[in-house]
Amino acid sequence: MLDSQHMPSILREVGETFSTLIQGFSVTFRNMFRKTVTENYPYEKVHFQPRYRGIHVLHRDESGLEKCVGCFLCAAACPANCIYIEAAENTDAKRISAGERYASVYNIDYSRCIFCGYCVEACPTDAITHGHGFELAPYDINSLIYRKEQLLEKPSGTPAKLS
Repeated sequence: MLDSQHMPSILREVGETFSTLIQGFSVTFRNMFRKTVTENYPYEKVHFQPRYRGIHVLHRDESGLEKCVGCFLCAAACPANCIYIEAAENTDAKRISAGERYASVYNIDYSRCIFCGYCVEACPTDAITHGHGFELAPYDINSLIYRKEQLLEKPSGTPAKLS
């Protein structure tokens, strides 16, 4: 039997429960009658949010040189261990990046990548960012390893000659 002391707390709990249910269902009912949005991919261009994390892009500086200096910070920050880099020394005759070194090999294994963005945050030269590429559905798992040539953005101009 309920006494008069516990009755107000039970009524308050029931009221709070109904209030919470109404708030939750209000979101459902608001969206239930809206027009559905359908992307007609591949016939129409896909609309991405500005912060979408797609396939990585390796950038170049204003003179066309690669920004990556082969510091290995992106590979060290990667929790999935999917970035492989080999560094080489720049020479005056063959200058690839503005720094002393450059990444002669830069591979990302997208079968392991979790698109966390730690590599982008760790890069001191802003050489790597997430692009808007999203088509990663090959028949062969080996084609999910993207090499430096696939990740590099196209040069905007000819590289400046450094003497």
